[in-house]
Amino acid sequence: MNDQKKKVVIVGGGITGLSAAFYMQKTAREQNLPVEVILIEATNRLGGKIQTVRRDGFVIERGPDSFLIRKKSMEIFAKDLGIDGELVRNATGQAHILVNGRLQPIPAGSVMGIPTKMGPFLKSDLFSLAGKLRAAGDIVLPRSGIDEDQSLGHFFRRRFGGEIVENLIEPLLSGVYAGDIDHMSLQSTYPQFYQVEKKHRSLILGMKKTTPKQVPQKDGHGASKQGAFHSFRNGLESIVEAAEQQLEPDTVKKGIRIDTITKRGNQTVLELNNGETVIADAVIVATGHMAASQLFASHGLLEGLKEIQTTSVATVALAFPRDAVIQDKEGTGFLVSRSSDYSITACTWVHRKWPTTTPEGKILLRAFVGRIGEEAIVDLPDDEIERIVLQDLGKILTINDKPDFTVITRFKNDRPQYRVGHRQRVDAARAELQKEFPNVKLAGASYDGVGLPDCINQGKAAVEEVLGELFTN
Repeated sequence: MNDQKKKVVIVGGGITGLSAAFYMQKTAREQNLPVEVILIEATNRLGGKIQTVRRDGFVIERGPDSFLIRKKSMEIFAKDLGIDGELVRNATGQAHILVNGRLQPIPAGSVMGIPTKMGPFLKSDLFSLAGKLRAAGDIVLPRSGIDEDQSLGHFFRRRFGGEIVENLIEPLLSGVYAGDIDHMSLQSTYPQFYQVEKKHRSLILGMKKTTPKQVPQKDGHGASKQGAFHSFRNGLESIVEAAEQQLEPDTVKKGIRIDTITKRGNQTVLELNNGETVIADAVIVATGHMAASQLFASHGLLEGLKEIQTTSVATVALAFPRDAVIQDKEGTGFLVSRSSDYSITACTWVHRKWPTTTPEGKILLRAFVGRIGEEAIVDLPDDEIERIVLQDLGKILTINDKPDFTVITRFKNDRPQYRVGHRQRVDAARAELQKEFPNVKLAGASYDGVGLPDCINQGKAAVEEVLGELFTN
């Protein structure tokens, strides 16, 4: 093996790039590989969308607030960083859907909106009798026979009819992408439903068979305490801080952009905006797809990535004294059906869902605004967004006082939309790079999953691919 160090440049310091840098160095140490890692981040901080505000005893997330426990890579990352002892699980409680101005409980036994227990579904006021009968038709409907990609809306309306889709499935499934269910790709967002239909025909019967039986721990009131999500006691930014501390010295270059990227033999030449030139043996581009497309525009590459649309969203965290807000409903928050005349798309009662975030005697609410086709609100001034959110919340909760403070965060043109044909667009982009820049890999939320564990999986996969190519000759 050539002992000269191979230089790997990682572009973008969000969770994908950060985990890639960490695991590249970890693997190199463990396998005694001669690798030098440089992480280039255009802003002055790492973590991307992960941003935690710690203020007056509150722990407030500007971006994502948690990750699914069943997707193991984030928990493994925490363990590898030695901070898994700081993990906290969400408190469970009744979630609601806001329909026709009323908060309706999500029926027990709903798995991503699909009923696996008929009793709670039939008793629910979310649907009319006709809507319930149409949804029950899933039990006898044949398989669709469609093999190519299709929209979630088309897939679920065929199986359940419009009412259950509008009032339950759409709010549950579209939220994480802030997307339009009638354009979202089944193949790239929730392929498991396609597989269930293929194997079991009926989604209701299939989900009933395949959903693991849970044995929840109970508190003194008989309520389940076992949530499906993890965060960190001091906020998600804990993992960013721990990872940055454990990267080797001089790994990270912040506040620096790449001006041009060219090829020189088997290497890639990066001209940075500080006048530096970096010659890399491999590059992992862990930015959003638009930044990746711009990086290769002069080569006429990755034009197809521009077809991946984005949307703008904002989060609005409001801190109150406990007696300022009266909540009649038990639970941890609600989602808003598109048919409802509200600007907010969802609200988490953070003090209930994540008790460690909120000081004694206080309440923390976190509302969301903006989704595909409804983005104008994100551009409004802070005080106007706050007014609209408080007006909406005031129709649902009794609010007797102004918030102690508000934290508003905008993510402009930031949420990638996995529309029908997404997989093919991403595959085509990777094939282009493989042909022209074989040492450059794409990874991140624009491609193979937007959740934090999905991003870490992509970072680790890119590391494995790069090291395999560099050291298997």
